[in-house]
Amino acid sequence: METQVLSGRISEAADILKSGGLVAVPTETVYGLAADGFNEKAVGRIFEVKGRPENKPLSLMVPDSSAIEKLCTDVPRAAYVLAEVFWPGPLTIVLKSKNIVPAIVRADGDTVGLRCPDHPQLQELLHSIDFPLAAPSANPSGAKSPVSAKEVLQYFDGKIEGIIDGGDCAVGRESTLVDLTKTPYTIIREGAVSARDVFTALAASMTIIGITGGTGCGKTTALNVIKHMGGLVIDCDEVYHRLLQESAQMRSAINDRFPGAIQENSHDTKALGEIVFSNPEDLRALNEITHRFVGEEIERQILDWARKGGEFAAIDAIALIESGIANICKATVGVTAPAEMRIERLMRRENISKEYAALRVSAQKPDEFFAENCDYIVSNDGSEEDFIEKCTQLFNNIIGR
Repeated sequence: METQVLSGRISEAADILKSGGLVAVPTETVYGLAADGFNEKAVGRIFEVKGRPENKPLSLMVPDSSAIEKLCTDVPRAAYVLAEVFWPGPLTIVLKSKNIVPAIVRADGDTVGLRCPDHPQLQELLHSIDFPLAAPSANPSGAKSPVSAKEVLQYFDGKIEGIIDGGDCAVGRESTLVDLTKTPYTIIREGAVSARDVFTALAASMTIIGITGGTGCGKTTALNVIKHMGGLVIDCDEVYHRLLQESAQMRSAINDRFPGAIQENSHDTKALGEIVFSNPEDLRALNEITHRFVGEEIERQILDWARKGGEFAAIDAIALIESGIANICKATVGVTAPAEMRIERLMRRENISKEYAALRVSAQKPDEFFAENCDYIVSNDGSEEDFIEKCTQLFNNIIGR
């Protein structure tokens, strides 16, 4: 058998594949050994030529994201998000397979990996045929993956029908494989796309609602509405107090700025509160410290929620606007309530004096600040039932339900 070098001769490569032949193809990562993904006999030749164990499934190369619906079932929204961000590119998305994909490709399993490569000649080829390409790396199993046509010929000259010489591969690493068939989503193989980039893309696609307002205004109730709707809720005040217990770094940073405000082995913040709530400059200094640590924890929780397939979340933060957290939110909601109601709620909730509760309330932003800086305002000036109904209607509108 003579192996033809088919650089630029895409129609000839397509004819070989249609007749059941094998063609090595260039991608941005490494060269692949391609066959008609619907032709079981042709796919079987890939295993034979490579010496690949038959219990190892193959991924399919596709021209664009329209192939997802054709080849897969029970597709999560995350698949289309990742395809939009990374395709064409070095990301293989593993999904539940339809029966249209031959069992030999799936190694008798029920999943299939889809990849849309970013190489002009391969893209032209994929758009000229009406079947996906089964195409593992073009090397004998266990050998180095080839990044040039010359290396492929050294492996398979005389054993395959053709090779499209597309030059040296730009990336030189295999694609990243992400499994979206179950939650939490997992990275099967980290390659050219980092795991962090994958989950950051999913997190960026989430609908995040920022909820802000003064202490005692009812933000926790609003968060419970989100939780009831199936979303993630992040209470920044809770995060702050938990970090006081768990983060020696944050306690150290606070004590560097406010010596003795938090005693060793104690998490009592009353002394710290008495300092900062009566001095705006000290309050700003404390916020600069805590915003950094709380922001890092928010990012961690959102990334974790993205791994679990979450699609929306809410963040409750008094300093939502000032801290910059609002920048990651699709919409910001300011919760307001009369000062006397807030003071009474604080006294009951935290068992503090009226004077201290009033001091905390007076140290915070007025309602006008939230009206000017938030996309929406919800007034908590009636019964709890009325407030819950207001929140439910607003959040459904923002999420698009």
